Amino acid sequence: MLNLYRAATIAAGPLAGVALRRRASRGKEDLSRLGERFGRTSASRPPGALVWIHAASVGESLSVLPLVERMLNALPRGHVLLTTGTLSSARLLKERLPERAFHQFVPIDRPDAVCRFLDHWQPELAIWVESELWPNLLRDTQLRQIPTVLVQGRMSAKSYRYWRWARGLIAPLLAGFDQVLVQTQADASRFRDLGAVQPMVTGTLKYAAPVLAAEETTLRELGNALGARTRWLAASVHPGEFEIVYQTHLVLRSRFPDLLTIVVPRHPSSASYLEKEWVSKGLSCARRGVGMELSPETEIYIADTMGELGLFYRISPLALIGGSFIDHGGQNPIEAIQLDCVVLTGP
Repeated sequence: MLNLYRAATIAAGPLAGVALRRRASRGKEDLSRLGERFGRTSASRPPGALVWIHAASVGESLSVLPLVERMLNALPRGHVLLTTGTLSSARLLKERLPERAFHQFVPIDRPDAVCRFLDHWQPELAIWVESELWPNLLRDTQLRQIPTVLVQGRMSAKSYRYWRWARGLIAPLLAGFDQVLVQTQADASRFRDLGAVQPMVTGTLKYAAPVLAAEETTLRELGNALGARTRWLAASVHPGEFEIVYQTHLVLRSRFPDLLTIVVPRHPSSASYLEKEWVSKGLSCARRGVGMELSPETEIYIADTMGELGLFYRISPLALIGGSFIDHGGQNPIEAIQLDCVVLTGP
């Protein structure tokens, strides 16, 4: 099945450039760094040991920052390459990565792009985070005898059902890992059934992550603007949960006339839709991402910026964690708990 997948990615190869440029025109790819998606880069490989860590997006990237620090401490002359696939994670990592660690976009899962990427970087160790397993990228890494490790592996029931259907694709990949470290016993059982050899339950690195940062001046200014207003936060909210936030706002507003609802959409690109939808329903909205002022009349403050979740957890006594009211599994509540928020989640 791996060979069939490989052939399909080769056949579909010409479409990849078209798709990526279309995404770039919509602001979903960095046009100036599009070459990285094809395994091409202007950056040189640093000398010495290089550890490569692949994480899907923002949450996974932030969770492995303590691991990046430990790796750099263990390798005084080494470097860490962290790959992701989203613009938001690239922007955040530009600010958060320590010296001797750097970011690249992960190459598309096409054999030629994968080959260029591995030929250029030649890592001594490859670490995958959670559940984003690209078959060509992973298999070619393993075939080059590069040690591979899966950390804080996660397998939802939905993903498990899919991979059981594609067992011929996933089994050799999981069996090829030198070590599989997973979050829960349920994850261990699912990974084992799909071909992983002796997965170990080690929990999640998110417990070791530092408290989310907040810029002191911004925190003070926002606190002054809010004063004593009653407020609550809907954090990392997905499409499918917007109506829940809206209805909750209406119920709370009937009891707290000065209520401010702060909404951090999981995907900032949905902010424009949210603003139009709720303004059409008679709510006064302000979008932080476009510089709209927060006034006493503002009812909904849409925080469509990156890297400021720590700011909003600090000013909100209560946080609803998104992703938990849809078939997704919920976003990370630990960050809110670390900052003394009362946390609400869905079923």
